[in-house]
Amino acid sequence: MGGRNTTQVADFILLGLTDSPEVQLVLFLLFLLMYLLTVLGNAGMFLVICLDVRLHTPMYFFLSHLSFLDLIYSTVITPKTLENLLASTKYISYMSCLTQMYFFVFLGATECFLLSSMAYDRYVAICNPLRYPVVMSPRLCCSLILGCYVIGFMDSTVNVLCMRRLHFCDSNVIHHFFCDTSPILALSCTDTHDIEIMIFIVAGSTLMASLITISMSYVSILSTILKITSNAGKRKAFSTCASHLLGVTIFYGTMMFTYLKPSTSYSLGKDQVASVFYTIVIPMLNPLIYSLRNKEVKNALIRLMKKRQDSRPLK
Repeated sequence: MGGRNTTQVADFILLGLTDSPEVQLVLFLLFLLMYLLTVLGNAGMFLVICLDVRLHTPMYFFLSHLSFLDLIYSTVITPKTLENLLASTKYISYMSCLTQMYFFVFLGATECFLLSSMAYDRYVAICNPLRYPVVMSPRLCCSLILGCYVIGFMDSTVNVLCMRRLHFCDSNVIHHFFCDTSPILALSCTDTHDIEIMIFIVAGSTLMASLITISMSYVSILSTILKITSNAGKRKAFSTCASHLLGVTIFYGTMMFTYLKPSTSYSLGKDQVASVFYTIVIPMLNPLIYSLRNKEVKNALIRLMKKRQDSRPLK
C-alpha cells in the first residue's frame, strides 16, 4: 500500500445522486412519493393476504413474503436517501453503513430464492395440477421460505465479513447514495482481489442458482402450455405466470447488470440508475404487477372494504 496511512474510518460521506439543490428537491419529492406508494402497496398486499382466508394458498403465501421483503428492503435504503437529499452533510457512520449493507444483501438474496420458490409453485400448478395440493403442502412451503431466509443470512454474513477486512486511506467519500459493495470496494486502498472473488462467487452463485431454477421451471411450464389445445386454456395458463415472469425479468435484469462484473467496471452513472431501479422502483412496482392483473386480490380487497363498511355502527 506504499506506506499510506490506513485506518478503519469512523464514518463515510454518501455523495448521493446529484450536487444540484434543485434536482435534489425534485428527487426528494419523487422518491418520497414512491416510498409512500411502496409502503401502502406492500403493507396493503400483505394485510389483504393475511386477512382473507380465500388467499391462504401457497401462491399467496409466497406473495405475502415478497411484499414483506420489498417493504423492509425499501425501508433499509429509501429513508436514509431522503434524509441525505435534504442534508448539507451526508454522513453515515461506519457501523450504520455495514448494517445497511448487511440487510440490503440479506433481503436481496432472500428475494432471489423467494422468486425461485414462486417459480417452482407455478411449475407444480401448471405441470402437475392434480398433485398440486399434495406437493405444495404447508410443510414444504414453510421449508422453502425458511431456506430462503437462511441463504440470505449466510450470503449477507459472508459479504459483511469480507467488507470488514477493508481499510481506507485518503478518502471516506462513497460515490453512491447508499452503502453498496462496488463503490466501497473502489474506495478502499486494501488489495481487494481476493475479497472481490469471494463476493463475486457468493453473489454469482445466488443469482445463477435461483435464475437456473426459475429458467428450468419456465421451460417446463412453456412446454406444458404449448401442449394445451384450447386457446382459452393457454391464455389462462399464461396469465397465471405473466406477473411473476415480469417481476423476475425486471429484478434479475438490474441485479445482474450491477453485480456480475468486477469493481473495475464500476460506472457511477449507469450503476446508480440501476440501483435506483432495484432499491426504490421495483419494490413499488411489485404490488402493482401482482395485483392489477389478479382478480382474486382485487376481489379480496373489495370484500375486506365491504366488510369494514358493514361493520360500522349505524348513527
